[in-house]
Amino acid sequence: MNAPGLGRGPAAVVVGASGGVGRALVAALAAGGDYDTIFALARTPAPQPDGVRALAIDVTDEESVMAAARDLGEAGPVGLAVVASGILHGPGIAPEKAIRALDPAAMARVFAVNTLGPALVAKHLVPLMPRRGRSVFAALSARVGSIGDNRLGGWYAYRASKAALNQVLRTLAVETARTHPDLIVAGLHPGTVQTALSQPFRPEPGPGLFTPEESTTHLLRVIGGLTREESGRVFAWDGQPIPP
Repeated sequence: MNAPGLGRGPAAVVVGASGGVGRALVAALAAGGDYDTIFALARTPAPQPDGVRALAIDVTDEESVMAAARDLGEAGPVGLAVVASGILHGPGIAPEKAIRALDPAAMARVFAVNTLGPALVAKHLVPLMPRRGRSVFAALSARVGSIGDNRLGGWYAYRASKAALNQVLRTLAVETARTHPDLIVAGLHPGTVQTALSQPFRPEPGPGLFTPEESTTHLLRVIGGLTREESGRVFAWDGQPIPP
């Protein structure tokens, strides 16, 4: 293993490293020792332990994504990239219970973060990933983004943004099968996690509720088991495929 930060071996990148799952992913990857350098990307970078480099990124601003990619490119190939950023609610944004609650500006913001953000990250990070040898580009999706599994309705903007993200990932998998034959592209459903994103909408306590660390353990297990033939699909925290 090369010394951390020298850029002669694979790097792992977590985008959205300030969120609950993102922070846990960074910590788990740093503890695992499988990558020479871990990059923790967030809108407001926080201090990180040895072997982890913090960089600023705003996934809704392509110039910001490009600047982060330039810094990443100086550190060598990227073996793993996980986009853990996302938005469900916030000032002026809330999941809709009915179509009458749909707000165009709020929906555009949700799409900018949940769909366009990961797409922009892929645009600028995939060129940094090796053309040969296993690598993984993953983004946190959600079971509610499944069209076939939609039985409850509601949550128009969030559902649609995640469904669109899944299509972006599928399309990316088709393209990279030609350009990066060993790259695996996947959407990941982390389960219901004890984070600020889910807090207003989850039972607490309740069955099937994970800490960020528990969710991360599951997600890294799924990532580690993915095969090239599974590229372009979406998987739940337990490794089960989620229907389109």
